[in-house]
Amino acid sequence: MADYLVIVESPAKAKTIERYLGKKYKVRASIGHLRDLPRSQMGVDTENNYEPKYITIRGKGPILQELKKDAKKAKKIFLAADPDREGEAIAWHLAHQLGVDINSDCRVVFNEITKDAIKESFKSPRPIDMNRVDAQQARRILDRLVGYNISPILWKKVKKGLSAGRVQSVALRLIIDRENEIKAFVPEEYWSISGKFSKDGKTFEASFYGDATKKMKLENKKQVDEVLSKMSGDEFEIVNVIKKERKRNPAPPFTTSSLQQEAARKLNFRARKTMMLAQQLYEGINTGKEGIVGLITYMRTDSTRISESAKGEAVTFIEKMYGKEFIATSKVKAKESANTQDAHEAVRPTSVMRPPEAMKAFLSRDQHRLYKLIWERFVASQMAPAVLDTVTADLMNGDVKFRATGSEVKFPGFMKVYIEGEDDQEEEKEGILPPLDKGERVKGSEIDPKQHFTQPPPRYSEARLVKTLEELGIGRPSTYAPTLDTIQKRGYVTLDAKRFVPTELGEIVHQAVTQYFPDIINIEFTADMEKSLDDVEDGEVQWVQVIDEFYKEFEKHVKVADEEMEKIEIKDEPAGEDCEKCGSPMVFKMGRYGKFMACSNFPDCRNTKAIIKPIGVTCPSCKEGQVVERKSKTKRIFYGCDRYPECEYVSWDKPIARPCPKCQSTLVEKRLKKGVQIQCTECDYKEDAQE
Repeated sequence: MADYLVIVESPAKAKTIERYLGKKYKVRASIGHLRDLPRSQMGVDTENNYEPKYITIRGKGPILQELKKDAKKAKKIFLAADPDREGEAIAWHLAHQLGVDINSDCRVVFNEITKDAIKESFKSPRPIDMNRVDAQQARRILDRLVGYNISPILWKKVKKGLSAGRVQSVALRLIIDRENEIKAFVPEEYWSISGKFSKDGKTFEASFYGDATKKMKLENKKQVDEVLSKMSGDEFEIVNVIKKERKRNPAPPFTTSSLQQEAARKLNFRARKTMMLAQQLYEGINTGKEGIVGLITYMRTDSTRISESAKGEAVTFIEKMYGKEFIATSKVKAKESANTQDAHEAVRPTSVMRPPEAMKAFLSRDQHRLYKLIWERFVASQMAPAVLDTVTADLMNGDVKFRATGSEVKFPGFMKVYIEGEDDQEEEKEGILPPLDKGERVKGSEIDPKQHFTQPPPRYSEARLVKTLEELGIGRPSTYAPTLDTIQKRGYVTLDAKRFVPTELGEIVHQAVTQYFPDIINIEFTADMEKSLDDVEDGEVQWVQVIDEFYKEFEKHVKVADEEMEKIEIKDEPAGEDCEKCGSPMVFKMGRYGKFMACSNFPDCRNTKAIIKPIGVTCPSCKEGQVVERKSKTKRIFYGCDRYPECEYVSWDKPIARPCPKCQSTLVEKRLKKGVQIQCTECDYKEDAQE
């Protein structure tokens, strides 16, 4: 029988940790929280110091009973929930339910699930940190007070199923503010002049810079013509050549936010998908001979700090694989936000000695892609800067100056492994200039003036929105993915070309919240509230005081909104087709499972239709209809014939246009654990899908 009971959050983690600790330890999973505020009521006593009313979460009763049985048999209980505020709160709830003294050495935390890290963490258990618990409890109560007071008003005045919250309301505001900027944007005309130049048979490009004394902007065609009129012939004199050596430093290891941003840029992953895959890599992967092991450190962090042992291992690896000259010789300090908590390390591989290619056989396609991104970013962060030779040459024709720039990688450094992606723009590509010397003359050709217009600021992508929220100090690493999910599920925004666009419903909700709850969408107020929660964690202020200062003013706004907000009628969006039953126009409506089409003659006509999406494949069953993408009531995508109910063809797997090369039957895309595979529905033909 085991002497010690260890409780973690997930079953996957439990199996791995139990193997590391040995027979004296029994490791069980709580599967997240076991206690929370009730869903059916506020659950916060605003008349009694905001005392929360916690209940056992529905469906978690059997888990709690099993844990209590195991607890009675154990000599000692260790609570090993995740190493963040929420994990601390889970440990506190478990201690309360299992009768564990919170002041005893019952709390164990680790940043990575590896044998050494787990064993080391059990050498130094500690009491539960009540300051961290209070900070998390304050956040939970604060969000409950906001959500359960504003949402019923929105239900009553606007539409059922709506919600508002501190972080989501600010995120929605940023999206709407950006959309308003785009609508108000007035394009401005500007021009450029570029040309091709040649020397000793080699060509290079240069662009108009200005006159002999200053840089000039070209705002219209008249100014362009004036510049061109000052030029004579096609010969240009090189009047200045500047050669410099420039160093480019590597990006720091990932934080939660930068991981979500880079995964969006390079892998096209949504924030939610990134966090789901990172969780799997953290909790443990079966790596064959080594068994189940966590491949990355804890993925919810705002710090770029890494341990000395991880640095040492990286140095050894870099020297062996690339050479001593690729090791970073000086420390480049990463810029940390003023809001950084620095609770634990950056997101990094638990060992660089598990390179992505060696792990590929044990990972799904998407797991491998994310692990590769994390591994490469970390290794690159410990490498020497890249050294680039840059050349700037000024070319004169009369009083007209053109400028050519070029760069060449002299020493690749970290760029041999990884280069950080960029938002909203492509990285400037500078060519290599031929050898140029002051006083030389070169021939110019294809002098080409072009008209341009300034562009409005781009809409927010997921990556850019996460970055902006982080820079403003809104929310914390664990909140970004669920926040972006919520504003989409509520129908406040849609994605167009992977950019957020506010809907009419989003604009209406934002306007109502702005008018009656100005603090909720106030960026500075929300950032200050995050700072107050950090102060609670640091023991500088009591959580009840933070809640009380907010709620006293907020309660007044709730009362005014309930009494004065007028009921808003949302017009249905025309669907562009008529009802086949009564001939009335069909409209788009938002339901529990997303958008659908309904007859505008409701309730006299109750005809509804799912919104379908053709995939360009003829129905393999009837050979007449087209296969369309649909969604089930549980939001799962499936495929069916558009002639339903005449043709009842349906498939969970996506059919593709070409037939099986072996038997000419239908091929489908089958989603497997390790990616997508093309399979025949009749014979044993299989092939890997192209990336």
